[in-house]
Amino acid sequence: MTKDFKCYLVGGAVRDRLLDRATGDRDWVVVGSSESEMKSLGYLPVGKNFPVYLHPETKEEYALARKEVKIAAGHTGFEIDSDSTVKLEEDLFRRDLTINAIAQDVKGNLIDPFNGLLDIERKILRHVSGAFIEDPLRVFRVARFAAELPDFSVAEETFELMSVMSQKGDLSELSAERVWLEMVKAMSARSPERFFTVLNSCTGLADWFPELIGLDISFTDGDSVDRYCELNLTKDSFEALSKRLKSPRSYRTASHYWSSYSSVIKNWKSIGKEDLYEILEKMKVFHDAKHIDRLLKLAERHGSYGFDVLRTIVTDLLALEVELDERVRASRELGLMIKAKRIEWLNEQY
Repeated sequence: MTKDFKCYLVGGAVRDRLLDRATGDRDWVVVGSSESEMKSLGYLPVGKNFPVYLHPETKEEYALARKEVKIAAGHTGFEIDSDSTVKLEEDLFRRDLTINAIAQDVKGNLIDPFNGLLDIERKILRHVSGAFIEDPLRVFRVARFAAELPDFSVAEETFELMSVMSQKGDLSELSAERVWLEMVKAMSARSPERFFTVLNSCTGLADWFPELIGLDISFTDGDSVDRYCELNLTKDSFEALSKRLKSPRSYRTASHYWSSYSSVIKNWKSIGKEDLYEILEKMKVFHDAKHIDRLLKLAERHGSYGFDVLRTIVTDLLALEVELDERVRASRELGLMIKAKRIEWLNEQY
């Protein structure tokens, strides 16, 4: 190991400690080393676009200090310089926000060349440099941090850059996967509505969330799937949004059921037994009851109650045994006969 080889804790681990928040993974920056040296010391290379390694014992990520030069559109359009002469301050300079550009050496000393500590004290989300505009994903990252840190405000000059990037159409250069990831993280934050409020204010919804422009969005205490449903879009709008964002099946299914059946389920006592059964069947309750369970819990959080009987009905229908001989069991009419038996039982019991 060379005498100039130094390691610094960076990013979220430093920021969250200063904010008295629970810290997740710890990321390190290595100054004064090279790819060949890192490999010789047993560090496992895992980075695709730049030199990142796993520590041979702790398995924490160690990245060579690097500089970036914008050469193409999008989030990944950068040329990377990770030469051993790159300084720590140069690595911190490329980061998005001052609160994320604070480093800590192995002795616990903080290195804060861009006044991130002052911005933490003042509760401000501020960009590090003009290079902020080179990565459009940073617009969504700032909105996500606004959701995670509801006491923080976005600096006026940072907000202006976000507006410029949005209006230029830079956000359209991003991949659906990266936008989705930032949104899901925001959906799990303390104030998820701020993600959309900040984006709406800087015209950042147009490319990826046009259905949400101008909407007054609020959330309850559910998980990210529940909160996705709470965007309260129409069935067609949910389908368009999910297709654009390439959302996972669990989000697509939950939002489809919520937009299609929530109003009916809230008034289930006023509909006929056969219609109720048809709805339960369309929701595939008899294959997997988790969807209606989520829908009912979500409806309850929005002020609708009286679902205990409906839950009992679903449980009883699932437990109902339909006695059929082997000849009928093998016939194509099996499904219809089971359905008829269940509806008959439903009419008798309720």
